[in-house]
Amino acid sequence: MVGTGEYTTGYVGGTAADSDKGAGVVALTMFDLRRRATVDRVGMCGVNGKKFPGIRQHMENQIGNVYKDMDLTCDTFPEDTEVNPKAYEKAIKSFHPGDVAVIFTPDDTHYDIALECIQHGMHVMVTKPIVQGLAHHRALCEAAKKKNVLVAMEVHKRLDPFYADARDRARATSATGLGDFQYLYAYMSQPKHQLDTFKAWAGKSSDISYYLNSHHVDWSEWTLAGKARPIRVTATASTGVAQGRGIETEDSITLTVQWENFKAPSKSLGCAVYTSSWVAPKSDVHSQQRFFYMGSRGEINVDQAHRGCTVATDASGFASVNPLFMKYTPSDHKNFAGQDSYGYKSFEKFINACRSINAAQSQPSAYNDGSLATVHTTMQGTAILEAGRLSLDADGQPMDIIYADPDAEEPMSIAPHSFQTSDSKGNSTSGKKKRRLSH
Repeated sequence: MVGTGEYTTGYVGGTAADSDKGAGVVALTMFDLRRRATVDRVGMCGVNGKKFPGIRQHMENQIGNVYKDMDLTCDTFPEDTEVNPKAYEKAIKSFHPGDVAVIFTPDDTHYDIALECIQHGMHVMVTKPIVQGLAHHRALCEAAKKKNVLVAMEVHKRLDPFYADARDRARATSATGLGDFQYLYAYMSQPKHQLDTFKAWAGKSSDISYYLNSHHVDWSEWTLAGKARPIRVTATASTGVAQGRGIETEDSITLTVQWENFKAPSKSLGCAVYTSSWVAPKSDVHSQQRFFYMGSRGEINVDQAHRGCTVATDASGFASVNPLFMKYTPSDHKNFAGQDSYGYKSFEKFINACRSINAAQSQPSAYNDGSLATVHTTMQGTAILEAGRLSLDADGQPMDIIYADPDAEEPMSIAPHSFQTSDSKGNSTSGKKKRRLSH
């Protein structure tokens, strides 16, 4: 495990995170997978080794004292007295080819760490976004092919039964299918205190779009694979709240993405709007997340934040809970009982795939079928997020995503959109007639 923050350990600012992940996700899952004899050795790597005594005590409080038979033995890098941004290099060398690296670190570090792991022959799972740009994405693809290892992005929304069912309905070719893509509106937010959680990198090396829009962007790429492709991105932002806290970053970012149904005879167009924010008020859920999808023959609404289950206690007040993501409540016998949660299954599924590859029962290429978000099948998402950042930095100028040919699915590059000019009669100077509404 590379990264020691909220998602890995639940440890933030010297205490349990003030979110729905106080016990973490990655470390808890790995300890339970070891209990179930799916993994063996567990290691954790950060930058500041001085945090590890606090992390160990936190994990004892949140995991060891809560669940039965949890062995929390974990090799840690760097040493407890050391601060070393390159500690991952030593950590990687202590593992073997065929072992698994799970990377949950700031976005701008993903590429260097993942590449080092790949070159060592390790299988790699990286939190979304897998990288921040197409050039790095393509380089990871080539490195993974050369070493014949499995490299994938951790996007647990793919295992959410609501999202998976919506995807299957959108792709269905029967009369009950939703048809060609027309429109999507997706929203995802977290409360303002997340700015404090992520203050080390917020606005410095990444933004809220890379952090949260990446979820619904990936759902779109997964859903529309082989059917539609993104061709243009325009980004806008809201500001003020983060700046008032001394953090120079956008509060909310909206990406408007033009999709082309390139497999449809008409080459029809669809529009997707992705909005993410980390300045929401504290509410009944840690993260608001929902989308509306419309196709040419139907539509679907999904509210992932509200599953019809609410809990109110004297200690914690009122909350809408989602045990489908992570079930932290232990069983009667103090056993961890969250193995069916999609936050857990996301890692278990990847590790089982790696075990199959190591046993020569499958090849990494077998998982390019959509069963995992492999590095080879997630390039459009990277293009959208990078184009969004480029658009914001260019004061909202649209960015075109360039492909090698009309039927290609793999984006090659990103270029600023050139607007057509027209004469007084509305004729495009390029010779194409512009459609205008009658008044």
